[in-house]
Amino acid sequence: MRQFTAIVNPTAGGSASAAALLAGGSASAAALLQVARLLREAGAGLETEYSRSLPHARELARDAGQRGRVVLAVGGDGIAGGIGGALSGTGALLGLVPAGRGNDFARALNLPTDPAALAQVLLHHEPRKVDTIEVESAVHDRTVVLGSVYAGVDALANRHANNATLLRGAASYYAGGLRAVTTWRPARYRVTVDGREHRLTGYTVVAANSGYYGSGRLIAPDARVDDGLLDVVMIQEAPRRLFFALMNDLKTGAHVHRPQVRILRGREVRIEADREVPYGADGEVDATLPVTLRVLPGALHVLC
Repeated sequence: MRQFTAIVNPTAGGSASAAALLAGGSASAAALLQVARLLREAGAGLETEYSRSLPHARELARDAGQRGRVVLAVGGDGIAGGIGGALSGTGALLGLVPAGRGNDFARALNLPTDPAALAQVLLHHEPRKVDTIEVESAVHDRTVVLGSVYAGVDALANRHANNATLLRGAASYYAGGLRAVTTWRPARYRVTVDGREHRLTGYTVVAANSGYYGSGRLIAPDARVDDGLLDVVMIQEAPRRLFFALMNDLKTGAHVHRPQVRILRGREVRIEADREVPYGADGEVDATLPVTLRVLPGALHVLC
């Protein structure tokens, strides 16, 4: 029987402290308590750790993985990406208990939302090897993430969404996107994919391991988490009215048919721009270009 260590992000779903989580005041609490009861009833061991920060969550994950325990990331894409990155290349098993605003990597893995079905996955399913993304910047330490790295108006929108206090879930992303687009001026990008350079003036460049980002938006419909490649989605300059229509297409992935969208695939991607352009990863990394990305094929074992 598997032994689990749940690492909880106390702020996922709006709670501000571990004390509030313990009192049942967050999405993380509700998600974990239901699944935890089912795991224990099945005879599995479960311990819970509360992270003070993303670096602390990574530290807890490495320790649990070294002890041979299945590490459960309880929260949203940020803690899933942080913990998954920490376990990348170690052989440790990762399980996800989605409880954040986006849950995009869990969506890409087709994880069930029903607690009973999720508990069955965690207890009995065989692990699947998935790719991760190595992120290298001259300013920040090397890190590893799971879903995607995005540089442009979407990173700015994500920053606004993360700072939102009145809105949650998809509404915070929509409001953040609206605010970002109204102030954005297209950047001149230089994107190098497997040594070949491409230039564009536009809104964003997304290197996607997972097809989803931004709370369920299908940015890269053909992306697969286990194909050893990144799908590089480049959205070029367009009239603002058309850009909003294009953003609406992200609900279904129909944007890929528009002439303003170009998609490349590769193993190593470098993104640069002519000015200070923010980039993000898994909803958490907040930095500025340039950045270099490399796919790490099959580096992570996930229960899904």
